[in-house]
Amino acid sequence: MAEIKNYTINFGPQHPSAHGVLRLVLELDGEVVERADPHIGLLHRGTEKLAETRTWVQSVPYMDRLDYVSMMCNEHAYCMAIEKLLGIEVPLRGQYIRVMFDEITRVLNHLLNIGTHALDIGAMTMVLYTFREREDLMDAYEAVSGARLHAAYYRPGGVYRDLPDRMPQYEVSKYKNADAIKRLNENRQGSLLDFLDDFCSRFPRYVDEYETLLTDNRIWKQRTVGIGVVSPEQALAWGFTGPMLRGSGIAWDLRKKQPYEVYDRINFDVPIGKTGDCYDRYLCRIEEMRQSNRIIKQCIDWLRVNAGPVITDNFKVAPPPRERMKSNMEELIHHFKLFTEGIHVPKGEVYAGVEHPKGEFGVYAISDGANKPYRIKLRAPGFAHLSAMDEMTRGHMIADVVAIIGTMDVVFGEIDR
Repeated sequence: MAEIKNYTINFGPQHPSAHGVLRLVLELDGEVVERADPHIGLLHRGTEKLAETRTWVQSVPYMDRLDYVSMMCNEHAYCMAIEKLLGIEVPLRGQYIRVMFDEITRVLNHLLNIGTHALDIGAMTMVLYTFREREDLMDAYEAVSGARLHAAYYRPGGVYRDLPDRMPQYEVSKYKNADAIKRLNENRQGSLLDFLDDFCSRFPRYVDEYETLLTDNRIWKQRTVGIGVVSPEQALAWGFTGPMLRGSGIAWDLRKKQPYEVYDRINFDVPIGKTGDCYDRYLCRIEEMRQSNRIIKQCIDWLRVNAGPVITDNFKVAPPPRERMKSNMEELIHHFKLFTEGIHVPKGEVYAGVEHPKGEFGVYAISDGANKPYRIKLRAPGFAHLSAMDEMTRGHMIADVVAIIGTMDVVFGEIDR
């Protein structure tokens, strides 16, 4: 009689952000997963090493390319690390702009996650809905930085420039006539803040639409309820952060527990789950989008009535205004030194962490007093989550592996750095 043996297969690439960079080796007993071995490191781009060869400011765009769905949050942690070493304060308006864009980034991240997670499991419509809203927020990114994805908008000491007074307009083309363009430009007649205010008023209705499609959908619940259950003790032991930790019922959020920038001035709630399964983590992300919408609205209201600088006036850290640079020798020298040599950061080591949409994103930096980092080590939330793949999938079916990768919200740029 033939001996029954487990067999091993290569799984994937399955997830949209695992396009050939995750090799998942599954040991199967029929369709039941006995062991899962994620091979992390197929992408490795050497970001931490590259940062040692660039000036402190030149490494800001590298941060965008780590988790390319949560760009400005990565920049934020890096800039905070430099500011701690330099001992400089960010102007209040700059802090509010940072918090507003952190939350815009959180919404962007969760929209992509919920849309693609549903797509992985077989719900086609969701990704079309969520990308419709992402388009508006991408326009906000583009309005402040000129780039839709890799913004490089944050700077040590604040942000690159103040918010624009006018939103870019759509123009008539062979694809869209004047009436269609007029409709598209309706909410673009004012400033960026007007545009975001309009978005904030519409967004809760859109989240209701997502919930109508998914929250009580019996197929969605069959695919997510009771799948990838993580107990609070396990979540802590495995180093989970963000929705992966809060979904298991632990109310840990750096914005509340270790407030940075102006989060201690803002009202919002931290949603937590009960059962620690894929469904609870989905509900946490849905509620986080609603809370981020609240935070963005509060930032808009404050920014409307409070003018002021958006970046430090220490010209050894941030460039002087161009008008002054062109008429004053002192400022010209500062400008020249800053763009040729960069910032000289005092000796020391520092850790700065932010509540990134996926969890705690941390930057550990060592300076030897030069204009380049001596060492940068990045703490990526996705790395800890993916490391628990074996424990989370054991005993589940092959189809559930897809749901578990989706709930982890992995992006390999930060995992393989």
